[in-house]
Amino acid sequence: MSQSTFTILLGGELHMTERLRAAVSGSRFIAADGGMRHALALDVRPELWVGDFDSTPDDLTAAFSDIPRKPYPAAKAATDGEIAVSEAIARGATRLILAGALAGDRSDHALQHLIYAVSLAEAGLDVLLTSGTEEAVPLIAGSITLDLPKNGLFSVPAFSELNGLFIENARYPLSDFHLPFGSSRTISNVAEGPVRFSLESGRAIVLARPYDLSGV
Repeated sequence: MSQSTFTILLGGELHMTERLRAAVSGSRFIAADGGMRHALALDVRPELWVGDFDSTPDDLTAAFSDIPRKPYPAAKAATDGEIAVSEAIARGATRLILAGALAGDRSDHALQHLIYAVSLAEAGLDVLLTSGTEEAVPLIAGSITLDLPKNGLFSVPAFSELNGLFIENARYPLSDFHLPFGSSRTISNVAEGPVRFSLESGRAIVLARPYDLSGV
């Protein structure tokens, strides 16, 4: 993997799956506050640790005492995750894997990660959000292909009105579809294998559960 790929370790849930390990293999790592705990499970040593450290227990600090730290006050204008992403971009990141960005105890943080990922995609960055069992990829004007197994579940929540939406190789395909903002039409679909998405205009996110093969 290119040295311009960075995995940002965030504070949400992270399950050690084959897809997760394959995604982060060979990447560089930056930890955001309590997200450093995932470094233990992944057996990696991040090159930087940032945050206000309000969710970092003493034993974690001791375990990674050799990692360079960049502390920030609790009263700051950005989340620890956004600060970590900024540090990765400053180091030349073109692809970002936000590990621990989904689920967890803070739904406000999880939602912000999804919105932030779309803005990063619009800035030209390749972004994947993952919990190990669930993955998300921004969908903006253009095309993407998500490598999903047959019967893998996915949805396409939209952050705006969508125009010219195509979903191919799915149980419920769409062609040149207009999705009004707030519509649930693109929630709960089933992959027939790798799924191709194209969009003329709008902002959305593809949320997938590749290990859920229930097909419902």
